[in-house]
Amino acid sequence: MKVRFYTLALFFITLYVMLGVNLYDLQIQKGDYFTERVNAMKELNAALQLRRGQIFITDRTGEGIPLAINKDEPIIFISPKEVTEREKLLEILPTGIGIDAAFLKKALENKESSFKLLVEKATDDEIAFIKKIVKEDGIKGIYTDTKQYRYYAFQSLASQLSGFVGFTEDNDQPVGLYGIEKMYDDRLAGGDSVYLTIDRTIQTHVEQVLEDLMKNYDAVGGTVIVEEPKTGKIIALASKPDFDPNEYKKYPIKSFLNPAVQLVYEPGSVMKPFTMAAGIETGVITPDTTFVDKGSVTMNGRTIRNANDKVYGKITMTQVIENSVNTGAIFAEQQVGHSRFISYLKKFGFGEKTNIDIPDEIGGSLKNLERSAVRDIDFATASFGQGTSVTPLQLANAFSTIANGGLLMKPFVSKDAEPYVVRRVVSEDTTKKITAMLESTVEKAKIAAIPQYRVAGKTGTAYIPDFTKGGYTEEMMHTFVGFAPASDPQFVVLVKLEKPQVGELAGMTVVPAFRDIAQYIINYYHIPPDKLSVTEQ
Repeated sequence: MKVRFYTLALFFITLYVMLGVNLYDLQIQKGDYFTERVNAMKELNAALQLRRGQIFITDRTGEGIPLAINKDEPIIFISPKEVTEREKLLEILPTGIGIDAAFLKKALENKESSFKLLVEKATDDEIAFIKKIVKEDGIKGIYTDTKQYRYYAFQSLASQLSGFVGFTEDNDQPVGLYGIEKMYDDRLAGGDSVYLTIDRTIQTHVEQVLEDLMKNYDAVGGTVIVEEPKTGKIIALASKPDFDPNEYKKYPIKSFLNPAVQLVYEPGSVMKPFTMAAGIETGVITPDTTFVDKGSVTMNGRTIRNANDKVYGKITMTQVIENSVNTGAIFAEQQVGHSRFISYLKKFGFGEKTNIDIPDEIGGSLKNLERSAVRDIDFATASFGQGTSVTPLQLANAFSTIANGGLLMKPFVSKDAEPYVVRRVVSEDTTKKITAMLESTVEKAKIAAIPQYRVAGKTGTAYIPDFTKGGYTEEMMHTFVGFAPASDPQFVVLVKLEKPQVGELAGMTVVPAFRDIAQYIINYYHIPPDKLSVTEQ
């Protein structure tokens, strides 16, 4: 019995001695090594982990489609604390993985650091080289791992809306720069995803139409917006030229701006419906009110003429919209009166931000009408869209107000947002009359017309101001905004083209593009026709 007891005692004593020796080796002899490895991993995690939520767009089924995701890419880094063969590293590493020798030397000088990133998105050959020198040459302190990078699955699709993740002088950690990445940076950085109202299929089609439009008419830029008028939901938002956020460093900063909300322009005759709406709502005109057009109006020493110097004689307000008669818009504004006219422009949302959930929006300007030295001619030109500035989104949203029975909605791109009525602008009766005028305009011009559907819309061709010499240049902005079906509008489409070098009028450039997009949306959503003949019914 005693023998067994002493045998067991000896066994356990031996075991404890061995454990003690091992613990001594781990904690004392190799303690610095493991401490350095822990520190290296801490620094690695702090420097590399991009635990960021994703950005999703959608389709007509409501399914989320990833637009911005996190993607693992290989990296190469060193732990200067652990590197022993510094001269050998300085000799073989610059050539082996293509890094600057001076950069490597400086990285190795900080002997207190446990982590220094050498190569991002390393190639297979670079990774193989590191594994070789570690295994065969016994080089210590150099490692490979993976890092999460932001990846934009559809390259340039909706790039100005998505924005991108990058670094700034004030941030050594990646942050959201521009677009949704910036708007929801805190939320995304915390790991929550953002779901957008943008329909990938429509967005893709819209961007292709815009690209072809710019190419065909040698234009320098363009914007397309598709909005659901009853809710304010943005279905597509595209501008070109754009960029690939995966390679954003290759593009100029101006490419990152979103022209739909960050650039203003004078839209031209596409503003005439709002002048008419103010007149009809205040009761000073009706669609059938007539005036005698003499082809020009002179005030404050300046003469304003109709396009192509046309003279129409006695015409109605509906014909003013159909033929885009400048003098007729001036007549309508004069009946409304300056103070009421500007108040209705403001009610439609001009001169203020829409407060859409996109960062850095600007609000356009009505300052030309609010200055103390304002003249009659300033209100005259504003009646047909010159002298005041708007953003494309403001304009699309104002048209959505007409399509929505007079209710101005707050536009949004986040699926979490709820439809919000900003205010009633005009009565439903007024919008029905304006819609009929716009529908008649499309029917007469024919270019925007879609068989079996009632379509309402208006063009605008405006000269671009010369901010150096004053007055206007010979370059133009073309715009068309329309909606369908006119009896129950499901979508509003704005198409804007900047400085086309071919095609003098918007009717030959942006109007066919609108028709293409509108027909595509009708087919995509299976929207039933609202203009059937007797035999078709």
